[in-house]
Amino acid sequence: MNIKILGTGCPKCKTLENVTLEALQELDVNASVEKVEDIMKILSYNVLHTPALVINEKIVISGQVPGVNQVKELILKNQ
Repeated sequence: MNIKILGTGCPKCKTLENVTLEALQELDVNASVEKVEDIMKILSYNVLHTPALVINEKIVISGQVPGVNQVKELILKNQ
């Protein structure tokens, strides 16, 4: 599983990264997590609002910081 956190390094982006890592740990799911801060790479995903969560190259959430349980649901749904 490949997970990307799209964001320029704002507090919400860092929170999304922490929430995602916590969700992965609770689920005991092995995934590579990449933080994408380059604005050109973020724009290549056609994301209008950050932070965004990308699972296996699919944007699953954008412009908000979900809770751990919501991220867990998204991970399970997109495995």
